Amino acid sequence: MVRRSVLFSPGDQKSLLTKALTSGADVVVYDLEDAVAPPEKPTARETVCTVLSEQLGEDTQKTKEGPELCVRINPLDSGGKADIEALSSHPRPDSVMIPKVNSPVAVESVVDAMAKVDWQPPLLTLLETAAGVLNAQAIASVPETAALLFGAEDLSADTGIQRTAGGDEISYARQHVVLAANAAGIDAIDTLYTDFGDTDGLATDTERAVQFGFDGKMAIHPAQVTVINEVYTPAPERIDWAQTVVEAAETTQSGVFAVDGEMIDAPLIAQAETILERARAAGEVD
Repeated sequence: MVRRSVLFSPGDQKSLLTKALTSGADVVVYDLEDAVAPPEKPTARETVCTVLSEQLGEDTQKTKEGPELCVRINPLDSGGKADIEALSSHPRPDSVMIPKVNSPVAVESVVDAMAKVDWQPPLLTLLETAAGVLNAQAIASVPETAALLFGAEDLSADTGIQRTAGGDEISYARQHVVLAANAAGIDAIDTLYTDFGDTDGLATDTERAVQFGFDGKMAIHPAQVTVINEVYTPAPERIDWAQTVVEAAETTQSGVFAVDGEMIDAPLIAQAETILERARAAGEVD
């Protein structure tokens, strides 16, 4: 599964929830947490369940083509339990996002709450505090964790970090999250770029995310999705290299072999497979 672009949409605005599905995002997140004012959360819960029912019909598993449908729930002690109960009683989303995860205990608590309604979807965990980032490896090791998402803005509020365009102040946190995710074999998703009108800045920041090793990037506006997807679409020469490597790997009995004078081993084969997966998501290869 490719998660190049992860688009958030406010749970209390049905028109935006529906529009998000046509954005081209790999993951669409119906947000019941930060995007919804406290008095509107019950209404948002009903709206999200209605849209899920319209999109998924009577099936509890998604059967049609389209983005991964995810719902960001509230913390368990402030509406999350009600979110889980409501979502489990309707056509269920493909995944669930947990906000402000500080430790593996937070993930395990959600797993336990979901077990009570006989539901265990993949969990996307948001690391938005100093404790969350420092505990990234332990959080990633929880079996139900499918991705780590890095939230720089909340981290800045938590720690007093002063954000800059270059992002040097969050470099360590980014690296820590990527390493933890890769060690566990799950996705790492980079932080939002908050100025949705600045497409050049977004492209630069997304290129930085690719360099750090993130598998994708969060978005707060549909206009950001195209930019993110384009940056995560491999260049033609990289696709050609990847296809050559994968084809050679399928026909050789050796663990190490040469392609156009380059020695290829397991890490480079894995890299080539990732390139082709992103190329398929972009429609560049079959």
